[in-house]
Amino acid sequence: MANRLDKTQHQGFGTAPVFFTSISTILGAILFLRFGYAVANLGLLSCLVMVLVGHLVTIPTAMAISEIATNQKVQGGGVYYIISRSFGITIGGAIGISLYLSQAISTAFYIIAFAEAFRPLFPLLADYGIVDLNLRWITIPITIGLIALVIYKGADLGMRTLYIVVGILFLSLLSFFAGTTEFAQELTKVDWNGHIKDGDSFFKVLAICFPAFTGIAAGVGLSGDLKSPEQSIPIGTMLAGVFGMVVYMFVAYKLSVSASLTDLDTDPLIMTDISIWGPMVPIGLAAAALSSAIGSILVAPRTLQAIAEDKVLPNQSVNKWLGYITKDSGEPLNSSLVTSFVTIVFVLIGDIDIVAQIITMFFMVTYGAICLISFLEHFASDPAYRPVFKSKPIISLVGAVMCLYLMFKISVTYTMIALVFMVILYQMVRRFTPNKEGLKAIFQGVIFQLSRQFQIFLQKTEIDNEEDHWRPAVVCVSRNTFKRFSAFNLVKWIAHKYGFATYIHLIDGYLSKETNKEAQKDLDRLIKISEASNSKVYLDTMISPSMTSVIAQVIQLPSVAGKENNMLMFEFSKKNNDDGLKQVIDNFKLMSVTGNDICVLASDERNFGYKTEIHIWLTPKDLENANLMILLAFIIIGHPEWSNAKITLLACFPDAELEMRREQILKLIKTGRLPISKNNVRLISRADNVDIKTVINSTSQDADLTIVGLRLEALKKVNEQVFYGYDDIGDVLFIHTAQGKDIS
Repeated sequence: MANRLDKTQHQGFGTAPVFFTSISTILGAILFLRFGYAVANLGLLSCLVMVLVGHLVTIPTAMAISEIATNQKVQGGGVYYIISRSFGITIGGAIGISLYLSQAISTAFYIIAFAEAFRPLFPLLADYGIVDLNLRWITIPITIGLIALVIYKGADLGMRTLYIVVGILFLSLLSFFAGTTEFAQELTKVDWNGHIKDGDSFFKVLAICFPAFTGIAAGVGLSGDLKSPEQSIPIGTMLAGVFGMVVYMFVAYKLSVSASLTDLDTDPLIMTDISIWGPMVPIGLAAAALSSAIGSILVAPRTLQAIAEDKVLPNQSVNKWLGYITKDSGEPLNSSLVTSFVTIVFVLIGDIDIVAQIITMFFMVTYGAICLISFLEHFASDPAYRPVFKSKPIISLVGAVMCLYLMFKISVTYTMIALVFMVILYQMVRRFTPNKEGLKAIFQGVIFQLSRQFQIFLQKTEIDNEEDHWRPAVVCVSRNTFKRFSAFNLVKWIAHKYGFATYIHLIDGYLSKETNKEAQKDLDRLIKISEASNSKVYLDTMISPSMTSVIAQVIQLPSVAGKENNMLMFEFSKKNNDDGLKQVIDNFKLMSVTGNDICVLASDERNFGYKTEIHIWLTPKDLENANLMILLAFIIIGHPEWSNAKITLLACFPDAELEMRREQILKLIKTGRLPISKNNVRLISRADNVDIKTVINSTSQDADLTIVGLRLEALKKVNEQVFYGYDDIGDVLFIHTAQGKDIS
């Protein structure tokens, strides 16, 4: 890092290099070699639309880059630094490698374009017997020479050369706009829609021309060499983007009114015939291609060096080697050597259209990621995100969506290859990179905002007749969390699909520094348990000296659903008579203040057994709890752990009432569309002198969960004895409903 800071202080470039690096890449090879082809194949109007569509990606990207750059100190690595510090090293590293390859391949692309500037000389050489010239005779020596100069002189040479090149570029454009042709003089009407027959599709032309628009981010790669990147990047990048878009539109119009469609399609250097001084166009092409090549070969090694410095690559020796910076000039020497090798490989391919389409895919992935970062940062509304330059979130979203859309429209095959390549890179970086922070922080903010909006929406749309759309929002309180998991498992099953659950681990005592540390430690343990069990329960701890104060606080807690909680749950051990049950019973009156349903779980050593059968018991004096008991049983078997379970409804009535009750219960099941077969409804006759607990103990011995109604009148008479006497069966859930639940 010290080397990088030293380098920044040594170079100290201003805004001009950002603008000139970007604009010389934008107004480069594509403009001189392929824009006539674009006008011929699409027509003037569609070509202008293509420019706009391309800038629906690049302008939002430029705004996103400018925004992110003014929110943080952008150091060496440019676009990679922005992505990795926003999305984290894991995802940033994967995208960074893709970005680096696009920059390195771009160098080859511009060198090939530079060689195209010499085509007008080929006829002259043919007069001397030199025929069948191969552009590689030009590209390979130029590549070697450029590599040698850049490695020897570094960024300082690039900047000095850049100003000269940009001057030539603008002179060539002035020559082009000042020129005229016989075709232009005879033209009486502009044909906005005319194009050659059976021309290339809109998206193929866009794929070939899009690398021209990507130059908008070229200047960002110099971030480590800028004196004030947070100021220079926004100004230079935005100016280059808008200026380049306007120039492309004027060039498209000038081409369409200056030459026939056939000439535009077949002559790559048609601008030579239009220019007031023909040789100025190849000179401008050579200057633009050379400046773009210089820009790319300066930026790419710095991206690779930043990637290596973050230890993204799997081999640490390779990271150290590629991260090396020369002490005297501050240049990434070894990264430059690797970039030179990649450049030579693609120079040997030699086909400018193939290379252009490869670059397009890599840049689309990168630009889409940048726009997505900006959108997510806006949506997350993190107070730490305070950029000086502010874009609009909708603009960033449009940029991200357009990138993905255009990738698939250009080529499904290339897109799938690019995405698979990115997945492989991500898995590699994820495996070998120790620092995985960044993305987590953004998505925590996004989830927070979504949760906040949903809760507000649910609260505002709460309906009066809530019973028709009832779903459980349960709060469970237990001090025995780490002794037995019965209560936690039960709320986990309730919250899996249909309901919401908050689980509170109770710590006896007064709030102090020590108990607060204990509470945080217990919460961490709870979260680990929750992650291991894949639960959807919100977890918390509470410190209190009495159950009364706990319940007073709990019944006022807001639900994670955005509405009020509607159910309280407590737990005790059937084998332990001194397990806090009496404290819970003493506060039943307090619980009833808010109209919450109340559940008490009597935990058994069987721990819900094999989870294959639930018994629901109905009695003549307890029909008001029936609907809630049936609903909870249905909700519980919705969890995968109960996937093979069946619900058996057992009703215990005197003989005289059996048939009447049977019809009543079967009608209830039918109208409620509940998963209880008629064969699983059992009516049991009970004599008046037989205790209901005796019947339940003898009938539900093999049940994994038995659900029994809880009447407050009985609780007042016999107190905690209501909950005891079920020793021969497994876990028992006692349910008291505050209001009737309609399941029809």
